[in-house]
Amino acid sequence: MPIEHTGFAQLWAEADAISRSVAVLLLVMSVTSWYLIADRLIRGIARRRDRHAVERFWQASSLEDGLETLSQPGPDGSFNRLARGAARAAAHYDQHRADTLASHMERGEFLTRAMRQSIAISTARIESGLTVLASIGSTAPFIGLFGTVWGIYHALIRISATGSATLDKVAGPVGEALIMTAAGLFVAIPAVLAYNASVRANRLELAALDAFAHDLHAFLTTGARVEHLTPLKKAAGGN
Repeated sequence: MPIEHTGFAQLWAEADAISRSVAVLLLVMSVTSWYLIADRLIRGIARRRDRHAVERFWQASSLEDGLETLSQPGPDGSFNRLARGAARAAAHYDQHRADTLASHMERGEFLTRAMRQSIAISTARIESGLTVLASIGSTAPFIGLFGTVWGIYHALIRISATGSATLDKVAGPVGEALIMTAAGLFVAIPAVLAYNASVRANRLELAALDAFAHDLHAFLTTGARVEHLTPLKKAAGGN
């Protein structure tokens, strides 16, 4: 088989069921990986809108106006879900504290429990898809390598059957088999990079969500937001 006659179409035509299954599996993994990457990019845009909404939330004249501001980027935002859940918990405590088990706990503790539940739900939603990306990034190279080994094995069998082992007979089939390794790397590298970027972005988002929950908790229990000291103010206070 001359080298110039090789190609994906011929590789697919001469492949057996296992080689084709490996190729299809890598294709599915690639499509899944890029779908998750696109979803992460869309979430990144939504996170920037949420951060701007949080800044406007604290500038609102009332809690109702602030909640309306948080819902403008989207009703499914983590900050909007946290704020509305905390506001509902505060209203529920004020209305039913004498009739339920809530009467045996402080308002702050009741709000803390409600906020933790909301943050737990948001955390699960934020981290969804990471396991798939990690699995694709770690297994795709080995799946491609398996396809290469299997392809070389069958290529050598075909070469031995022809009784010719010249370079032009060997290079084509072996080169076709090596395509599987390249395909595995093509699938794995974007998945690994997207996983690392997503882990960092998720850590920053959860830190911002936790800080917002702290400020919101203070506001709903005391009526005022906690003032955060800048490093310069801290240093001045220490002197």
